[in-house]
Amino acid sequence: MARRRDVIIGVIIALGGMMALGLFGMMLFGMAAGTSGGLQFGGISGNSIGVVEVYGVIDDELARQVIRQIERFIDNGSIQAIVIHVNSPGGGVAPSQEIYDAIHRAREDKPVVVSMASVAASGGYYIACAGDRIMANPGTLTGSIGVIFQFHTFQDLMGKIGVGTETVKSGELKDVGSYARPMSDKEREMLNSVVQSTYEQFVEVVAEGRSKEKTEIYPLADGSVYTGLQAYNLGLVDTLGGLHEAVYLAAELAEMTGEPKVVRPAKREQVTIFDLLGQTLSKVNTAVDQKLAGPSLLYLYQ
Repeated sequence: MARRRDVIIGVIIALGGMMALGLFGMMLFGMAAGTSGGLQFGGISGNSIGVVEVYGVIDDELARQVIRQIERFIDNGSIQAIVIHVNSPGGGVAPSQEIYDAIHRAREDKPVVVSMASVAASGGYYIACAGDRIMANPGTLTGSIGVIFQFHTFQDLMGKIGVGTETVKSGELKDVGSYARPMSDKEREMLNSVVQSTYEQFVEVVAEGRSKEKTEIYPLADGSVYTGLQAYNLGLVDTLGGLHEAVYLAAELAEMTGEPKVVRPAKREQVTIFDLLGQTLSKVNTAVDQKLAGPSLLYLYQ
């Protein structure tokens, strides 16, 4: 009797373990599917325009997805031109620069048109400058050419609740950006030089992309935002229109004949609980990584 009971318990434990492994595997699959950015449509004929979406704050994860899709479209002989559809307030400096470089590489093989949606500001405008043409809606919010380096301090709050921070550092500036104390004059001077260097990189990119002198860009590069119509009048974008017009402009630059076909990364129509869980865990992981990395330079419209 006891042996039979042990067998039953063993079977229950084995089944429970198998179910747990199955659920874990499905969760991992959901995470992968939720962050992969989808698969490209197959069996594409010629006369196709690839559309790459840059939506949301530009961080490392978004940059990886965007660059991966740009590279797929470069390698696909059926894609004659690429449209980058931007709806972003910008984000990290390095991820923005990586997307910019990927668009520049794409231009060596195929025309690239950047289409601005509701917002294409700061880093969103930075990456737009890599395209062959920039198209904005009249009401698009763009510009915000500049850099921000921001962090919080909590020394007063920490003092009230009796929390302190002890720091041992190898150099005077090693813990710059500490939340436990105000910034020193020397730290502010150092960070100002970093911000200014990154700002000059932004201005240079805009000047190169718009075929202007840097002296023409400086008056526009004080962080101001512009509507698409204002940006057009200032020479920051080439023409006005939406995504539809951008597709036809790309087809024209590629000297395509006939009606262009729009190709986007394929996305699954059904979303499961594991997809949502995977996306949530991915966002949490990104947020934690950013917090652990400390303050960062941003091409970001706030």
